[in-house]
Amino acid sequence: MQYEFLKHFPRRMKNVGLYTVLIQNSLQKTTWKQHGFQKTDEQFNLIFAVMLYIMEQSLKEENCTMDDIGAYIDTINVQYFRKDMSYEDCRGLGDFIVNVILSNEGRVMHFDGYDFEENAYQSMHISYVANRIVYVDQDFKRTSYYLTDDGYNLLLATLEIENNMKLTIHEMIFQMHLEKQSYDKAADEIKNVFNLLRIQLQKIQEAMGKIRRNALNYSIRDYEQILHENLETIDDTKKKFQNYREMVKSRVQELEETNINVRRLSPKEEEKLWHLREIEWYLNRTIDEHQKILGSHLDLKALYTRELEDLTRMSLIRRFSLRTELYDKLLENPAALEELEYFLRPLFNQDAEKVYNLNKAFQLQRPVRRQTEEDIREQIDFDEEAWEQEQERLRREKLKRYEQSLTGLLEQAVRAEKGEITLEQVEEQVREQTEIRDRLIPNVEIFKEIMVELIKNREMDLDVLRKERSQFIQDQQREFQLNEMLLQLTEENPELADVRRIRVERLEKAGTVTFAGIRNENGERKDIRCSNVRICVDLKEGA
Repeated sequence: MQYEFLKHFPRRMKNVGLYTVLIQNSLQKTTWKQHGFQKTDEQFNLIFAVMLYIMEQSLKEENCTMDDIGAYIDTINVQYFRKDMSYEDCRGLGDFIVNVILSNEGRVMHFDGYDFEENAYQSMHISYVANRIVYVDQDFKRTSYYLTDDGYNLLLATLEIENNMKLTIHEMIFQMHLEKQSYDKAADEIKNVFNLLRIQLQKIQEAMGKIRRNALNYSIRDYEQILHENLETIDDTKKKFQNYREMVKSRVQELEETNINVRRLSPKEEEKLWHLREIEWYLNRTIDEHQKILGSHLDLKALYTRELEDLTRMSLIRRFSLRTELYDKLLENPAALEELEYFLRPLFNQDAEKVYNLNKAFQLQRPVRRQTEEDIREQIDFDEEAWEQEQERLRREKLKRYEQSLTGLLEQAVRAEKGEITLEQVEEQVREQTEIRDRLIPNVEIFKEIMVELIKNREMDLDVLRKERSQFIQDQQREFQLNEMLLQLTEENPELADVRRIRVERLEKAGTVTFAGIRNENGERKDIRCSNVRICVDLKEGA
């Protein structure tokens, strides 16, 4: 399907339906107002209080009859709600909650969730409570109520788990799915982990905003809580997810090498490869988010400390009235004008008067150790702009090698008969021509990446690629992108200007092709063996 995140949509809507049906059964019922529960807040507080009582009785395997529910409502009403209700009223209200709201007067309850895989609505049954017949004192037959699975799920979902426990639980589930190779479920869990980290980062940013506005409005308890959550989050999360990323990378590499060198992947294996790449992408974002949380955590501590210090300094400032403390005093004693400089001097921040201590002249003078250490310290001038220019130069050189390799492959295909050529034929042509071979295969890694991208895309229509490029605004190309480079080559190279479509297929039964003496990234020459691949080039009509 097009949108993978809609894959388990009915299961999500089942959880939404548990709340929706409950609200529909409770709203617009006059029974609530007859018992004094006017506000919706009061009504739902009592509904969930009754459901918790039923759950508690179910867990203890004790009977939960309507008499028990009525007595329970009567007790909490006297202690907390304080509504004008007798025991009979409480029992009637309990009957209304259980049989009308939770049981819908015996009618079956359903909620429709749209199944995007089947392209149709899926009707889901909802039931909160069930009942069974019990005998009280071995003589009296009564109806006892207990929660169903839906009722348990609804109540357990309302109890919040601490944020650090949520992260730990989702991380454990992710690890379990990864070990079982359930990559689709692992992808869902790593998304949950990333969302939790993003929420934690937003909480830190909101806390910093409150502190900047007024540090006194941000309580010490809130500060301690968010620091504790941050420390729990950044404890060893980064190291764990780095290990997960290496594991996922190795599995992606295994599947890709299998697809190129051994055999074509089955649809199920291709789906696994797609999920693994998605997991790797979210793991990278998760590690970045972890680093942001660490930096924001330190910024939060520094900001809170600085704001409190500023408030402390402000509390030490003594304010006085110039009229009463200065003018009136001068009118009473004009001779005090001679000493006015002692009052005005702090306003101009003048340095204190220096007094020369003659005893210092007769003390043994020793060199200051700090000055000696500074003299022998080597100073390194790091030019950030020059470093960035060097990195940009290396990036352009690497892209140039990609461009030369891809140009060589396409030119040989264009020159070949019928516009198609195989890697075996390419190897025969460049076997004795070292310079052309080094241009075609700059190193093992570049040639491998180009072939992987060609095989993965299989068929590339340049007109379609141009249309897609015209519809989107893209940043400057910083890494190798096959589609962008193909468009660039056909626009700049006259020999490739008439290329309309490129088709690539792997020849399963044609054996392997060996290129001898190919350099790797370390400059060592090795022989590489790869599957035989056919590259077909379709030219424009009349070319």
